[in-house]
Amino acid sequence: MLSQTYTANHRKVTALESCMKKRVLFIAMLVLCVAASTAFADEGMWPYNLVPKPKIKAKYGFEPTQEWLDHLRLASVKPGGGSASFVSPDGLVFTNHHVGAGCVHNLSTADKDYIKNGFYATTREQEQKCPGIELTQLLEIKDITNDVHGAAKPGMTDAEAGTAQRAVMSKLEKECSDPANNIRCETVTLYSGGMYHLYKVKKYTDVRLVMAPEFDIAFFGGDPDNFTYPRYDLDITFFRIYENGQPLKTSHYLPFSTTPLKENELLFVSGHPGSTGRLLTMAQLEFLRDVSYPFRLKSLERNTKLIQEFSAKSDENARAAERVLFGYQNSYKALTGYQSGLLDKQLMAKKAADEKALRDAVMADAKMDTEFGSAWAEIAKAVKYQRDNFLRFTFSEGATPGRLASIARSIVRVAEEKTKPNEKRMRGYQDQVLPTLEQQLFSAAPINKDLELLQLTSGLREMASVLGNDDPFVKSVLDGKTPEYRAKELISGTKLAEVAFRQELYAGGKAAVDASKDPMITLMRTIDPTVREIRKGVEDNVDAVVRKNGALIAKARFAKYGTDVPPDATSTLRLSYGPVKSYVVNGKKIPFHTTIGEAFAYAEKNGNKPPYKLPESWMKAKSKLDMKTSFNSVNTTDIIGGNSGSPAVNKNGELVGIVFDGNIESLPWNFMYEDKVGRSVITDATAVIESLRKVYNADALVDELLAASKKAAKKPAASEKKAEKKAEKSPAGN
Repeated sequence: MLSQTYTANHRKVTALESCMKKRVLFIAMLVLCVAASTAFADEGMWPYNLVPKPKIKAKYGFEPTQEWLDHLRLASVKPGGGSASFVSPDGLVFTNHHVGAGCVHNLSTADKDYIKNGFYATTREQEQKCPGIELTQLLEIKDITNDVHGAAKPGMTDAEAGTAQRAVMSKLEKECSDPANNIRCETVTLYSGGMYHLYKVKKYTDVRLVMAPEFDIAFFGGDPDNFTYPRYDLDITFFRIYENGQPLKTSHYLPFSTTPLKENELLFVSGHPGSTGRLLTMAQLEFLRDVSYPFRLKSLERNTKLIQEFSAKSDENARAAERVLFGYQNSYKALTGYQSGLLDKQLMAKKAADEKALRDAVMADAKMDTEFGSAWAEIAKAVKYQRDNFLRFTFSEGATPGRLASIARSIVRVAEEKTKPNEKRMRGYQDQVLPTLEQQLFSAAPINKDLELLQLTSGLREMASVLGNDDPFVKSVLDGKTPEYRAKELISGTKLAEVAFRQELYAGGKAAVDASKDPMITLMRTIDPTVREIRKGVEDNVDAVVRKNGALIAKARFAKYGTDVPPDATSTLRLSYGPVKSYVVNGKKIPFHTTIGEAFAYAEKNGNKPPYKLPESWMKAKSKLDMKTSFNSVNTTDIIGGNSGSPAVNKNGELVGIVFDGNIESLPWNFMYEDKVGRSVITDATAVIESLRKVYNADALVDELLAASKKAAKKPAASEKKAEKKAEKSPAGN
């Protein structure tokens, strides 16, 4: 699954070894074909103001107009850790089940398990509000590169330049934001600091659940089939955005297509890819390979086992831990795929050769060498600092996992940061960001203290084991107690599970926080100065250095290659494109799509037992379903984690499917894109309509989707006019 926040399942990682065998074969193919494929491949998760329109036209005979792009941008929305889109003029939002499952889980109880049994609101009055959920829509982009670069004055150290640049970012963000109208602005760093863009987004906080299918069909095949293809998943969820108590009226939405996809049909994917490392230096890649990934994989493996043991104790434990468990399992599988690429000597040799070619070009030009030549060595020096301080930084921020610890940390930091001028605050605590933070802090989502205790105990044990019991930081956290006793003391003693208590403490500011005797608040208050010191060391010696020298490498790359090289993903809205396309592995052709009939056959082949068990609703509806309906399909659009829920649209701007995964061969796209065997996997719109109508009897929902005219109105709705009018007046207006 490609989201960055995850739902749950109850299965072990059982298919990883077989998937990795495919992966090894893929690497061999990749090294042989990468030189040829790069020239023709549709690489790129493009910011909307950098979309290579002439390139698309030259290859496919279709050039997206600015009007077409603006409409798709405004029809795209961002939930936490994934992607989504408007699909009706009444604020209906379409995303993946595993992206929206946080809301589904939080609305569930032991008596009403919507994850297991699904949910459908037959009327709008039955639509249930999601606690703590926020969706955002990108209104505009402004290039602020000169402003940020200009903040770094001659003679400044890297640390001083980094501080000055962060202050400028905060200043521009605050000037651009309009909290009264739920408009927030954020700085997006591209090309490691080569470019800076200011994104203006509209926030929506009244989000209500409309429909979610049963878990067994949303994640059919379970973890064994995760990151594989063929697939048979109805990985979908529908929400509706409300404003002032009424469904949002929007003219920017994507009408559902009822025409089956054809091979070689051009698709566009609009979503929020989380992070890629294609432009990282060799020093940075080696850090991931040798330090970060091994540590994270070991930690994930250990925590997965603990959560599985916890889940096995009772049905309620399993329900409470389902999202956490799936997050661990999914991350483990994805990271293993990423790591296998970095461990492949041939792939790394190709990355090293690319870096050498650029460095040689710089060295061959005296002026470029003077300006850019030392950048790689400076980043290598920063990476050494990162290596040396990795464990201490990791545990200072993450030794106390769980939602209660996160809440305590945020309340303590907000209280401290609000005493400072906005421009001098820690990133993430500026005035323009606080409404979003408050939305999360005061969410009424349930907190399971038994699960919190398990997570905190595990974190404290790991910290003590790695850093040692005599470490000063460990001593300050454990306070002379064992990890088990300390965790129990903190979880049982804190009142932070109560929303009213959080609100009272937050409203009281620094005075209330300083006076609080809540054990979790006391802990965070005690260790925060040390954590800040460690964090500042990383900001000054790693982040600032990489920002400065990454920008120099970006300029060198621009000089040699122009801007044809797309920037790495940054969890912000991007557009990618490519055709529907089958592929060949081990001499076997993998078809570009699967069908509903094949899903039934696959379930029967596996005894119709978990994780290959079709829900009872599907078995009852079998005779009514058109077995030839296309279910899931693959294409070459460039995606990565965070793209889950991204709409896939055709040239007419019609929604033809929704991204929910990539095949195992696509995992190396984190570092190098190719289109020979790597594929994006989508749930087809045809399967959505067929199942909603015939399995779930969701006639009102289907009617709303199909009533959305193919000629979507071009003019913004009243609420959007107001937001865009204010945007024109702000300093960020284009």
